Amino acid sequence: MSETIDNRQVFSLYEVSKSIENTISERYKRSYWIKAEMNKLHLYPYSGHCYPDLVEKRDGKVISEMRAILWRDDYENINKRFLEVLKEPLKDGIKILFLAKIQYHSVHGLSLQILDIDPSFTLGDLEKEKQETIKKLQTEGIYSLNKSRKLALLPQRIAVISVETSKGYEDFLSVLKGNEWGYAYFCFLFPSVLQGDKAVTSIIHQLKRIQKVQHHFDAVAIIRGGGGDIGLSSFNDYVLSKTLAEFPLPILTGIGHTANETVSEMVSFYNAITPTKLAEYLIQHFHNFSFPVQEAEQKVMDLSLRLLRDSRVAFDSAVRLFRGGARNLISDHKHQIRQCSSRLQQHSVFRFKNELQALEGFNGVLLRGGVQLFRNKQRELVQVQTDLRRVVVYSLNNKKQQLTNLERDLETMHPKNVLKRGYSITTLNGKAVTGIGDVAMGDVIETRVIDGVLHSEVKNVKQHKDE
Repeated sequence: MSETIDNRQVFSLYEVSKSIENTISERYKRSYWIKAEMNKLHLYPYSGHCYPDLVEKRDGKVISEMRAILWRDDYENINKRFLEVLKEPLKDGIKILFLAKIQYHSVHGLSLQILDIDPSFTLGDLEKEKQETIKKLQTEGIYSLNKSRKLALLPQRIAVISVETSKGYEDFLSVLKGNEWGYAYFCFLFPSVLQGDKAVTSIIHQLKRIQKVQHHFDAVAIIRGGGGDIGLSSFNDYVLSKTLAEFPLPILTGIGHTANETVSEMVSFYNAITPTKLAEYLIQHFHNFSFPVQEAEQKVMDLSLRLLRDSRVAFDSAVRLFRGGARNLISDHKHQIRQCSSRLQQHSVFRFKNELQALEGFNGVLLRGGVQLFRNKQRELVQVQTDLRRVVVYSLNNKKQQLTNLERDLETMHPKNVLKRGYSITTLNGKAVTGIGDVAMGDVIETRVIDGVLHSEVKNVKQHKDE
């Protein structure tokens, strides 16, 4: 009951809370179907109860928020149906259509008691988000951009985005490295979260790392071990799909599921159902190159053997023909060679005798002429020696007289002798004064005469006029 304080009617907090509780329970007697986004599930493992945070957003802003209660038995039933329909448990960050009662508690405040959740609504919302992403990419003209990338003829340098402990990643490596043909692959792991709220930012972060070293790789493989549609919802994200579509390297996906393709798979260069199938796709590229090469190798070998056989037959035939022709030719010319040899021998003896007689005659003439030439040259040499001696003596005497004259001139021009004749040398700051332009009024100049040095101050400068 209320009480009166200073002529005012005053209610207790409990009375107000109880009044609100009665009003709400009287106004909202039945349960209602409500749609909202489950921001956080808040599952408490010890009790099994959940206390979800429900929000409604408009243009990215929260316009309504309310707490809810999901008791353990109801949670277990709902979660079981989610696993059956979506192959994923009830989790954070999904839109739900739920049946709930509106209730108010004097201590816990206003809340919604969730009685049931329709998993088909969540599945439909995911499909709607997927279609919106596809439409935006198509409108921007980048939906098929990654498919236009050129995959290397032998793609063997693969940047892998996956969870390091993923079974799918393990299967992918096992198939590649264990191929029976011995094809070699280089796979470098860029570990990433592939499920949940952090999946999009984690994958994009690793893509940016790969882009910095893209020249080291032929393609990017995104490997995941499997999961239901909700677990794959991050692969329908617009930002991630846009990043994959615009990525400069071919994107190969093998995220392990059999349901409808995600947008990320649709925009990728190639999509395989499982990591194993993706590994087989890469191996098949080597097959496509290897088999034609092997066939060409076999054809080259066959043609080479055939050419060798044909060439050997032709060579053997030519050898037989050459032997027969050579034998006949040698036989025909053997007699001619003997006759030519005999004539050559006789002619050589006759020619040798004639040349020997001529040589003996030339030898006598050469001997007499050589003696006479030697005597003539000896006389000429004696005359040259006499002339040379006379010219050298004359030249030495002439040069000696020139040196004597030069020495006399130098002695006459020596500064001491010049000073003796009444001349002087004037300098300013150690430099010779050669004209009035070298000095100025007030300069102290030095004049050197035969017996000393004079220092003078310039009082007047007068220039002589040419007569």
